[in-house]
Amino acid sequence: MKKISRVFLTGLATILPSALTLYILFWLGSAAESRLGAAIKFIIPEEYYWTGMGLVAGIGLVFSVGLLMKAYVVRQLVKFGEEMLGRVPLVKSVYGSIRDLMKFLAGSKDNQLGQVVRVKISEPDLWVVGFLTNEHVSKIDPSLPDDYVAVYLPLSYQIGGHTVLVPRSAVLPSSMSAKDAMRFAITAGMITGENAPARTETR
Repeated sequence: MKKISRVFLTGLATILPSALTLYILFWLGSAAESRLGAAIKFIIPEEYYWTGMGLVAGIGLVFSVGLLMKAYVVRQLVKFGEEMLGRVPLVKSVYGSIRDLMKFLAGSKDNQLGQVVRVKISEPDLWVVGFLTNEHVSKIDPSLPDDYVAVYLPLSYQIGGHTVLVPRSAVLPSSMSAKDAMRFAITAGMITGENAPARTETR
């Protein structure tokens, strides 16, 4: 019975990531087709509408917004809108989390997570993977010693984490890339095969 369960779980682990990815893409495509398709039908005669036009319009809309964000005026308007949303207690938390995640995935140069590091949290050798986000936290909080730094520690299987303030001596640089480190942390270290970062010797 255990062998049957193991085989079933292996098959589920193989199929589920692909199935969920395809489902999310299908849901996004269906939502774009439904919402934007209805809007297009108000603009053009229905006989000229063909299935998929809403999806194409959605892709074009996203691409256009990306291009507009290169303009200074548009960036300032978006910044103003974000500041207004930031004043709403519940909205600012949800919006801020989603915005930061999407900027990270998009590889925005002005919003990259910091250098990948390992933070020692206990003896003899208990380490956690994190991102060095601020090397001068004493400028923000003068009560902290000059050698303290801020490190973001992502949590596994969820969007979120903790920002800890630790002495620089408790932090060691890691050879992992930011994407590998984030994947490593989110999956609780279960990345394997070609997705695993190269192993390096540490002292």
